[in-house]
Amino acid sequence: MDIIHITRVLLFAKHAFFLEGDQMEIPVITFAAYSGVGKTTYLEKLLSRLKAHGLRAAVIKHDGHDFQMDRPGTDTCRLAEAGADTVAIVSGRRFALLEQQSLTVEEIVSRITDVDLILTEGFKHGPYPKIALYRMASGKPLALDANDCLAIVTDKPMDAGCPVFPLNDPEPLATYLISTLDLKKENGNVDNG
Repeated sequence: MDIIHITRVLLFAKHAFFLEGDQMEIPVITFAAYSGVGKTTYLEKLLSRLKAHGLRAAVIKHDGHDFQMDRPGTDTCRLAEAGADTVAIVSGRRFALLEQQSLTVEEIVSRITDVDLILTEGFKHGPYPKIALYRMASGKPLALDANDCLAIVTDKPMDAGCPVFPLNDPEPLATYLISTLDLKKENGNVDNG
């Protein structure tokens, strides 16, 4: 491991964790790439591998459009249309909170609990350490300067000055994140600090 990579890992650790009082907060990693490169597809595979290692993960997805989470005609949609600023729905298996406001990625991160790792998709200009994805067939360049990346995931061999992981196999990156973030299993659970 060269000095540039060691420095990058130390900076990564500093920015991936946020201190609140005496407690370490949940680490946050951003995945950045242009549209069509395959961020969501890769994250689906990576999440499967992280779960296999016993990790609990959250994902925050950036949407550049005005998305619609609710379906027209449902009770929750009707209540929001009638003027509710926040609508919550709960069942025996899940819970959703729909708010009629925009939040920063930092505000969303601060609301997430009970996970070991938060992954964000998009937010390439955000404050968290970044892993860039590159797919040759997309015809699009790397979305970030390689020097600003903790790692790169690609289908093209490259010398980037940071770790490079295969796009078709998320296991090496999962192992790297677990090791770098020091998320060690103890009695079948992941220790988050």
